[in-house]
Amino acid sequence: MESHLLTQAASPFHDLLGIEMDEWREGFARLVCRPGPQHANRGGIVHGGVMLALLDQVNAFAGLFCPVPGRRRSAVTLDLDARFTAPGRIGGVLRAEGRLVTSGRAVFFAQGQVLDDAGQVVAFGGSTHRYRSGSHALEGVPVEA
Repeated sequence: MESHLLTQAASPFHDLLGIEMDEWREGFARLVCRPGPQHANRGGIVHGGVMLALLDQVNAFAGLFCPVPGRRRSAVTLDLDARFTAPGRIGGVLRAEGRLVTSGRAVFFAQGQVLDDAGQVVAFGGSTHRYRSGSHALEGVPVEA
C-alpha cells in the first residue's frame, strides 16, 4: 500500500488495539487485528468491543479513501449496529472488510464484516457517518501539522 495511505490511516487507537490497514481503495477497506490476551473478555474469547471497533473503523475507512498525498478525509460515526455470529479466537487473525453503500454531500452509509482466519464471519454490521468539513470530496482537506 502507498505510504501516504498508511500515514492517513495511522491512529493512536489502532496502535492501542493492534489494528493495521491491509487494503484501502475507493469504497473499500480491510483492517487486520491479531488478538492477544489483552483483547480477551472474561470468557477467554475476543471481547465484542474489539470486533465493534473493527466494524466502526473499517466502515468509516470505506467512505474516507483519499488518493491525494498530504490530504485526508474524516468523519464522525452517527450510528453503528452489529451482530455477533461466532467467537473470535485469541491467537488467531481477524480481518475486517468494509464497503461503502452510498454517500451524499454530508452523510455516507457502509456495511462491514469481521472474519476469522478460517474465513468464518464472526460479526457484521452497518453504520452511518457524517463527513467532517471538506471531507465529502475525494480530494479531502490538507493534513494539519
